[in-house]
Amino acid sequence: MVHENSIYIAGPMTGVVDHNFPAFHAAAKALRAQGYTVFNPAEINADAVDVVRPWSWYMRKDLAELVKCEAIYLLPGWENSKGATLELHVAERLGLTIMHA
Repeated sequence: MVHENSIYIAGPMTGVVDHNFPAFHAAAKALRAQGYTVFNPAEINADAVDVVRPWSWYMRKDLAELVKCEAIYLLPGWENSKGATLELHVAERLGLTIMHA
């Protein structure tokens, strides 16, 4: 089921200070203020700061949420992120609207 007016945030996390959570949270706040239903990996995987799991574990959770959205919102640096490039690939193949920060 696709959620109406929904958007998924994608961007670099691995190797970024605080997993880049501040940038994800700031984007989520701004997008929600514009009326979007936001799927934010920093919220989906909020325990990533304390619990270390394989990258694939997080991606499986994130991709399950991405496919529910109408759009993907790419944060700066997404081009250098293995996860964000995978998410963009899936979004493109599913016909989601592509937005850039």
